[in-house]
Amino acid sequence: MKNFQILPFIPKILPFILFDFYARERISILATATNNTEMQVTKKLTFWEMWNLSFGFFGVQIAYALQSANISRIFATLGADPHQLSFFWILPPLMGMIVQPLIGKYSDRTWCRMGRRKPYLLAGALVAVLVMIFLPNAGSLNFSSRLLLGLNGAMWFGLFSLIFLDTSINVAMQPFKMMVGDMVGEEQKAQAYSIQSLLCNAGSLVGYLFPIFFTWIGIANTAPKGVIPPSVVWSFYCGAAILILCVLYTFAKVKEMPPAEYAAFHGIDPQKQAQDEKEKPGLVKLLLHAPKTFWTVGLVQFFCWAAFMYMWTYSNGAIAAGCWGTTDTASEGYQAAGNWVGVVFAVQAVGSILWALVLPKFKSLRLAYVVSLLIGAAGFISIAFIHNQYLLFASYFLIGAAWAAMLALPFTLLTNALNGEHMGSYLGLFNCTICLPQIVAAALGGVVLKLVGGVQANMLVVAGVLLICGCFAVALVKEHK
Repeated sequence: MKNFQILPFIPKILPFILFDFYARERISILATATNNTEMQVTKKLTFWEMWNLSFGFFGVQIAYALQSANISRIFATLGADPHQLSFFWILPPLMGMIVQPLIGKYSDRTWCRMGRRKPYLLAGALVAVLVMIFLPNAGSLNFSSRLLLGLNGAMWFGLFSLIFLDTSINVAMQPFKMMVGDMVGEEQKAQAYSIQSLLCNAGSLVGYLFPIFFTWIGIANTAPKGVIPPSVVWSFYCGAAILILCVLYTFAKVKEMPPAEYAAFHGIDPQKQAQDEKEKPGLVKLLLHAPKTFWTVGLVQFFCWAAFMYMWTYSNGAIAAGCWGTTDTASEGYQAAGNWVGVVFAVQAVGSILWALVLPKFKSLRLAYVVSLLIGAAGFISIAFIHNQYLLFASYFLIGAAWAAMLALPFTLLTNALNGEHMGSYLGLFNCTICLPQIVAAALGGVVLKLVGGVQANMLVVAGVLLICGCFAVALVKEHK
């Protein structure tokens, strides 16, 4: 899930984290010659070769954006109570936390005729396509009777479909990040990840806007009670088609390095690598010896990612009630609000891209962090007081500032505090500071909603307060130059 991958998603986003990390990462491109002298292995890729490496990510991100913008809408339409919605959002971060490290671990050991990462890429995409076809049809299967935990059959079908969708998207997402690391030299990494970031954001915008586009061309945006509107169904169909076409393009165009060439490109001595693996400390030991910055930035992460979990979960209900004056999931207004969620999420993505250009202007990372979170908090809180759908553009544009900071600054602060040893292990552990807050927030979502009077717009005020708490937590972070 959403990968992280890595998650929801984006989003998804993750490309900004990767860009920040890998642009600073130093990799060796020295290979030992047979006469035990060192020689430099150079292999520069053309622009289109780097484009081909990441082109499939465009399709994967469309699927991820469709999921993040429509899951609450889908399950509310299937009959989920607003107090239940947050429970469905536990799955994306949970699957990302489980799947992404495993894909990295096992693909490191995979060498076959199809490649090293490509088999996982193709398998994940094929499963994702099948699930994207079935998931939006959950309400058309006549599973109306209530079963376990008060959920009807349609919701249970949707729940298991969501599990498979999150898993498959994460399986398909991870190889793109790893292939750039595998095949691009140090001097081209920044360019390669900027291309991936561009394709990722483009995919997010397309996925967010699909439902309102199909409504605009005349496809129905309402359906009988408990049935997903055709505009959403066709969005998932088209997203699935684009996903598999993009992935097949990358699969056909990219040829991964064989083991010997890979070892030479990265300067790997097989014997030394084997010895390092034997002496490598476990993750628990590394966690116990993690620098203080790991924990302090992790605390900031807790407040930030919990806030965005509530945005993803409750935006649909809040906008429907605030701007369309309805809570009836079968009404035209509620489904129109569902389309508008995609639009304002796209505005947030644009705001994030633009604010990312401003962040380097700050001399202090901590100051940039605090200012970004305060701007985002203002955006969240303002939503509860806005009743015009177009004024929401300003709110979500402000939220984009917090999103841009969350994608770049935590990993910058952490990597500056590390000495380079066990960098990958610490970053993998740090991914838990993204997933765990979402799981906790989702588990407590129903309780918090009751405490704020059952009004979904108030959950976005809670999100704003969480970002303000994150600002205070930034004071605990020490910058390392």
